[in-house]
Amino acid sequence: MFSRFVDPSYWKAILLALPGMLIGLVFHEFSHAWMANKMGDPTPREFGRLTLNPLRHLDIIGTLALVFLRFGWAKPVPINPNNFRNPRRDIILVSLAGPGSNLILAVFFALLFRLLSYLIPIDTPLVALFKGIVGMTVLYNFLLAFFNIIPIPPLDGSQILFSLLPSRLSNALPWLQRYGFIILLLLLAFGVLWPVIGFPSVLFTTLIAGPEALLGGI
Repeated sequence: MFSRFVDPSYWKAILLALPGMLIGLVFHEFSHAWMANKMGDPTPREFGRLTLNPLRHLDIIGTLALVFLRFGWAKPVPINPNNFRNPRRDIILVSLAGPGSNLILAVFFALLFRLLSYLIPIDTPLVALFKGIVGMTVLYNFLLAFFNIIPIPPLDGSQILFSLLPSRLSNALPWLQRYGFIILLLLLAFGVLWPVIGFPSVLFTTLIAGPEALLGGI
């Protein structure tokens, strides 16, 4: 396991992936904050989260996990649903805003990759490096989008699911909130989630940006 940390190809893959993952995490949390503010809740603004400044969103442990595990997280945006004009609807919109922003970023960078490939058909080392970063930005933003819509706390999909379910089923929410993170770690450790988030991410990256976008490595 630890031998990969002395493998230059591992650090090359991290160099290519890290910018896209950081961009995706920051925009994800900012989008939650922006939508909550639009829906009438000033809590994210009061906590300084209505900004694209990475320092306001990134979690130290979550950022280190990006480097060493290629899986990480940012600080969740605090919200107060009591401030929403229509709490049931607005919680869904706020929850969708994060994954939605990642999908928008993925498509934007996919089109940028296509444009770069058209304008600069022959890669110099610097161009190849930049295109590798852009390609991985596409892939990891698709991964963030599909990962976060999984209906297991603390992911956004759980908020969407429980806002849509009848209130009589809400008794299951505290249990899931208590053990959700452990469940996610186990699913990741045993590779159960890869078919759910990895396959569609690779597929959409290939379809929109082209197969060359994946040459930086997964």
